[in-house]
Amino acid sequence: MKLGANRKKIEMYALGILVLGGAYLFYDNVLSGPSSPEPSRPSRATTQTSSAPQLGPSYSGTSPVTRRAATASRSGEEFRPSLKPKRPEDRVDPMTIDPTLRLDLLAKVQAVDLEGGRRNLFAVGAPPPPPLPPEPKIKLKPGSQAASAEAPPGPPPTPAAPQAPPITLKYYGYTSARGDNRKHAFFLDGDDILVAAEGETVKKRYRVVRIGVNSVVMEDTQFKHEQTLPLAEEAAG
Repeated sequence: MKLGANRKKIEMYALGILVLGGAYLFYDNVLSGPSSPEPSRPSRATTQTSSAPQLGPSYSGTSPVTRRAATASRSGEEFRPSLKPKRPEDRVDPMTIDPTLRLDLLAKVQAVDLEGGRRNLFAVGAPPPPPLPPEPKIKLKPGSQAASAEAPPGPPPTPAAPQAPPITLKYYGYTSARGDNRKHAFFLDGDDILVAAEGETVKKRYRVVRIGVNSVVMEDTQFKHEQTLPLAEEAAG
């Protein structure tokens, strides 16, 4: 009887020892970490990478694209602008807006000249010099030499009237009849002899104005010009 009881106690002790050993092994391998971490051996790929020369800068941590995306998403979540005023009394009532088009204001905007900058943003160099101020205008006194030099030219002079050609008739003398005070002059036109009294016209053009002893006054009716014909030398001699 004592042998069976002792055997049962020994089995219970052995079972308790096994349970304690299994629990210790489970805690040591699963629940608790290693007491002293073993140094990890670098892999072959890591050794080759570290031995190769670096061609560019190396970045540790997250990539710039990831950081930029995270910053953009965070800023987009934080910054949310709104065009509506926060206070209700500052908001515009759409029923009070005048829909009439202001064409006068539109014309003023269209009349403004669009002037761009004088400097090229893509060219490196000094900026261009500022524009020169306008030259002052000098008021000239009337009658001065400069004013006369800058005066606009006047109208062109009127052309001179054409002069009458000389009369080709030759005066050879005159005669008067008894009882008649009118004088008749003799003219030689080439081989023709012409006789005319004062007031008469010769060759439908020359009128006898006055007959004298040594000369006769003739008028060219086309040019309204008078000429004096002297007595021919042959007749005077």
